Amino acid sequence: MKRVIVGMSGGVDSSVAALLLKKQGYEVIGIYLKYSNIYNQCTWREDSIDAMLVSQTLKIPFYIIDISKIYKKKIIKYIYKEYRKGFTPNPDILCNSKIKFKIFLEKLIDLKSDFLATGHYVIKKEIFENGKIYYQIKSGIDHNKDQSYFLCKLNQNQIKKSLFPLGNLTKKEVRQIASKYHLINAKKKDSQGICFIGKIKLFNFLKLKLKKKEGSIIEINQNSENYKNGKIIGKHIGAHFFTKGQRKGLKIGGYKFPLFVIEKDIKNNILYVGMGKNHPGLYTKVVFIKKKNLNLNHDFFKKEVKCRIRYRQKLQKATLYKKKNKIYVEFEIPQLAVNAGQFIVWYINNEVIGSGIIG
Repeated sequence: MKRVIVGMSGGVDSSVAALLLKKQGYEVIGIYLKYSNIYNQCTWREDSIDAMLVSQTLKIPFYIIDISKIYKKKIIKYIYKEYRKGFTPNPDILCNSKIKFKIFLEKLIDLKSDFLATGHYVIKKEIFENGKIYYQIKSGIDHNKDQSYFLCKLNQNQIKKSLFPLGNLTKKEVRQIASKYHLINAKKKDSQGICFIGKIKLFNFLKLKLKKKEGSIIEINQNSENYKNGKIIGKHIGAHFFTKGQRKGLKIGGYKFPLFVIEKDIKNNILYVGMGKNHPGLYTKVVFIKKKNLNLNHDFFKKEVKCRIRYRQKLQKATLYKKKNKIYVEFEIPQLAVNAGQFIVWYINNEVIGSGIIG
């Protein structure tokens, strides 16, 4: 009998993943990863209890592993460092590759297990190419829940050792299965916010480490081709607290249409803003990724793909170009509010074939 470790978050998805694997004949072990901080004291306790109760219902072993130290080192510091530089990071993607799947692989050895499994809505694909086996991630059939974007940095060994039982199910079907087998979290709401931290106002989180620093807000006219022609219309509390496309927090009224951040100058602590969602400064047609920030499954040149730069964004047509130590992505249609530091993931036929951090 094959043994599998299931990462159980206390939610319905991971619980049903454990249930399905047990019904398929696997020996299942449930593991809850605990990260305790001032914002999730209540939620982690409730979630761990739910995971434990589901494990008892399924009659499987259950363990809690404290990941607080490594999470602070790998994720919390990363978030603050990126925002300090003026970038907009996605900690959930890094959390999967550097924390969740890394720890589960380590536990495979400790618990003499064959696989790890999660409740992600993705499909694992095995392909044979040039005499070798490659493992890929494909979008789950429920496009509203597809989480392939979050797993774009998994390496070959992590995918090889992983099972994703929910890839061919919809969220509705998962809840129906949970209800049929009387799981206590069948109707539990999905978790939101930053991985392991939960839902929190970003400013409240950032101000714990990043200092306020007053700077100028400069308005740029739609027809202006030079940001030096803008006019100062107010003050802000620190350019690193804002992202391109943001409108909240500017605290400037009296305009016919809302003001949006269209660019940041971190060195000089300046925010450039434009009026209205049609302002050309909000849109980007070409982005680049440095070689060191690439995660490629194949080598591409002038390859037509589909991309997304945020979770649940509809896939966008684009072309990849390779030049020296960078890859350029040219979108067919200019994209709204693209920020340096965001992950861009590209697909062919709903299969993740590469990703990178926008420069």
